[in-house]
Amino acid sequence: MNTLTDNEQILIVDDEHAIREMICLALDEQNYQCVQANSAHIAEDIIRKAPPDLILLDWMMPGISGVDFARRLRRDKDSQNIPIIMLTAKSEEEDLVRGLNSGVDDYLTKPFSTRELIARIHALLRRSSPRNSDCVLSQSGLSLDNISHRVKGGSQNIELGPIEYKLLRLFMENPERVYSREQMLNNVWGDNIYVEERTVDVHIRRLRKALEPTGHNKLIQTVRGSGYRFSSQQGSS
Repeated sequence: MNTLTDNEQILIVDDEHAIREMICLALDEQNYQCVQANSAHIAEDIIRKAPPDLILLDWMMPGISGVDFARRLRRDKDSQNIPIIMLTAKSEEEDLVRGLNSGVDDYLTKPFSTRELIARIHALLRRSSPRNSDCVLSQSGLSLDNISHRVKGGSQNIELGPIEYKLLRLFMENPERVYSREQMLNNVWGDNIYVEERTVDVHIRRLRKALEPTGHNKLIQTVRGSGYRFSSQQGSS
């Protein structure tokens, strides 16, 4: 597997020492820098001093849970765009939805292979990197700046998580095109990792909710039996 080359820093937040050490060993072999925290409190201090490139966050921890900590990180402007992968033994659909709704970008159920974990980290870091484009996309008063990663509805700033930003950029670069869930998974998540199609629906709901205050949620339309499209023309939603 090819790795990224600029020694991205990964913060592991898990109260189990053995799991942190196992992950760190795998990360070291792929030339990632590894930082460990056994609680959300310690992790918060680390993030404040030196924000990592990605966070691996355990769901079940003493004190504040991973879900609540993810929500806190997404509310803080200094950490709201850091990619987060949730690590958990919970595998039910309602747990998946709850985890994704907390603001995390990916979800990996324990026990997992380090090979799959590395693949997901690599894919998430790759798609979180800015594109070499100075294009500002604009439609119906909604604008997306590829350089600053700012999204505005009119003059109002719209805060998006990394996945929602990637989805919106994909849509705005290809208005009127209908994307199936599989196509969105391949374009946004990458075709070298496994993510369930229902994950797309969760992030579409989050994107619409973020766009709702400016009325631009109506631009993200459901095409029944096919997928989703970005359109200013009247359609189903």
